[in-house]
This record gives sequence, C-alpha cells and structure tokens, in this order.
Amino acid sequence: MTATGTAQRLDLGVVLQTNPPAWRVVDLARRAELHGFSHVWTFDSHLLWQEPYVVHSQILSATHRVTVGPMVTNPATRDVTVTASTFATLNDMFGNRTVCGIGRGDSAVRVTNGKPVTLAELRDAVTTIRALAGGRPVERHGATVHLPWAPESRTPVWVAAYGPRALALAGEVGDGFILQLADPDIVAWSIAAVRQAAERAGRDPAEVAICVAAPAYVTDGSAVGLAHAHDQCRWFGGMVGNHVAEIVARYGAGESATGAEGITVPAALTDFVAGRTGYDYNEHGRAGNTHTAFVSDEIVDRFCLVGPPERHVERLLELKALGVDQFALYLQHDANDETLQAYGERIRPAVQDAGRVLG
Repeated sequence: MTATGTAQRLDLGVVLQTNPPAWRVVDLARRAELHGFSHVWTFDSHLLWQEPYVVHSQILSATHRVTVGPMVTNPATRDVTVTASTFATLNDMFGNRTVCGIGRGDSAVRVTNGKPVTLAELRDAVTTIRALAGGRPVERHGATVHLPWAPESRTPVWVAAYGPRALALAGEVGDGFILQLADPDIVAWSIAAVRQAAERAGRDPAEVAICVAAPAYVTDGSAVGLAHAHDQCRWFGGMVGNHVAEIVARYGAGESATGAEGITVPAALTDFVAGRTGYDYNEHGRAGNTHTAFVSDEIVDRFCLVGPPERHVERLLELKALGVDQFALYLQHDANDETLQAYGERIRPAVQDAGRVLG
C-alpha cells in the first residue's frame, strides 16, 4: 500500500464460523488456499461456535502458506497474556502464520450480558499481545512478564473499528485496520480517519494494513438469483447495525454527528439503523436472522458484494483504488463452495489482470 491510497496488491481472505463439524471448516480453509486466498479468519464467540484456536491449529496443519487468525477476538473474554501465548505457540508449531484481529467485544460478551471493553483497555491489549507474541517483555500488574520460549514469534495485531475514536486507535497503534462493510464511501471515510490518526501519532500511514470484510455472494445475473442473494446476506446489516447503534447513541445521526478530532460521522453509516428495533445474539451471523428486517436490499448492495462476477470485480477494483490491501469475504450463506470456486477461478484472476493493466 502507498500513502497516496493506491494498493499495489489486493489480497483475498475468507471469514468462517467454527460451526461443527470442525473438519468442514478446515476443509473450506484448505480449499480457500488452493483458490489463492492469503488469509483465513474465523469468528471468536466461545458459546455460539466452537473454540477457534483449536480449529486454527488444524487449519495451519492442513495448509502451507495462509495466515490464520480471529475476526475478531476481544480482551474481555480472553486474558491478553493467554491470547499472546496461544499465538506464539501456533507460530512455534507452524511458522509465523498468525494475525490477531481484535475489537472491544461484541457477540462473545453480549451473549452473556457482558459489556465491551473500553478503548483504553483495547489499546493496552493491542500493545501487550503484539509485544508478548513478538518475544518481547511487558509490564503487567507490577511484574515483568515474557514468553522466553518464543523469541522468533511475530503476530501483527489488526484493530476492528467503526466509530471515530476506535478508528483513531487503529491508526495510532494497529498493525492493520479491519472495517466490516464494503460501502466505498464509508471505506474512504474510514481509511482517511485511520491514516490521519497514524500521521498525528508520527507513524507512516502506509504501515497500517487496510482490510475490508463483508459477505460476497456470486449470482447468475437473474432477478431471482439476486433476490435470493440479498436474503442470504441480510444478516450482515444486522451485525453492523449493532456497532452503528452505539455510534448513534454517542454522536447522534446524520451529518450533525461529530466524533473525535471533529470528524463528522457520515450519514451513510448512521442512517440505516433508524428502523432497528433489537437484536438476538443467539442468531448472530446467520442467514435468515429474524432481527434484520430493517436491512433493505439497497443496504445489502452497499455493504456486501452481491451480483454476477463482473460486479464483484468492479467493486474489488474500486476498493483497491481506495487503498484496501485485503478483501475478506464472509461465507455465512448457502453457497460456500460456489463462492470460493467463483473467486478462485474467475474473480481473483480478473482483478489481477486488471491490476496489471492499470499498474
């Protein structure tokens, strides 16, 4: 990525849920690698799905080069020293092929009526996990702690964020930034906020990797196929809505919503939750979620990549031009195999060819 905002390369990641049977998740990850994907991510909600790090070890064992990590873990349900040790162990076993996506905590904490951590706690988690999993000592509760058996371990920490203060944190301390939606206008606003924060912190903005994550559903071009895809991806708007509702509660909605450093929160992000009435975390991340009726087809088209292959190529090139380094597609729908195949055989090569022409 360059500081001017043009990504030189667009990697592809895939985001999986660790639903049983675990071998199915491992098999999807293995096939994603064969189709040219560079990253395999999983949800991290210990009650809703199976333990991700156990599955990560099997994914790493069954693959050769993909980088594996959670999208996203949090410091509330997992002690940060334990998380760091887990990554360092995986690195020691399989080489440095891990990445830590982290946020304040959503489904993993809310399903138990818990609360997300503060941004100060998230900042501490980012720096602690990176240092410990990178073989360096840290101060914890008045003691110096380290992992003496992991001097060669390295795990970058990518921060998931939506609101102005969290975006600033990602730019200040994150190795990467994760935005879980693919609306180009919101992507552009978010990247600008992260890069501005990086500059204020004295960092090179180009050092912060940019990852956009959203469902992708490849259709046959028919109206019936598009309607089905909309329904299969509508759950994502509900998931995003949980985070956006917090932003609205803090800053308000519309163009008058102003956050950290005077950054105006775009109405494109806040207005779509106006019809949101509630959310059941027991249906989190699932197609057919009954609490997503407020998510219109327009929102699905904006937030996700839905349509025939050429539409996916067009959006991916648009994201690439905005400075996105990786698009990670969620596979929480009824066309997992078909989507992986379409991306591997048609969409990824087309994006690569267009990049060579534009390059």
